[in-house]
Amino acid sequence: MAGRYGDLDYPSITKRGMAFGLLLFVVGALGDTVVASTFGPLPAWEYTLFLDMEILGIVVLLLTPFVFGVALPLTE
Repeated sequence: MAGRYGDLDYPSITKRGMAFGLLLFVVGALGDTVVASTFGPLPAWEYTLFLDMEILGIVVLLLTPFVFGVALPLTE
C-alpha cells in the first residue's frame, strides 16, 4: 500500500542522506587541508567552496535523520 508520499523506503533514504552529508563534510575538510598543503595557496573562492561544503555536510547530517527517519514516517 502506497503511503501519503508514495512508496518511499525511509531507512534507505536516511542512510544515503547521512552518507552524502558525511561525504560533503569529509571532502570539504580534506580539500581545505590537503589541497592547500599540496598545491600551495588557493584562491579565495576555493576556500569558500570547501567551507560551504563542510557547512552543508553538517546541515545534511543533522537534518536527514529527523526529516526522513522521524517526521515523514510519522505523517504517513
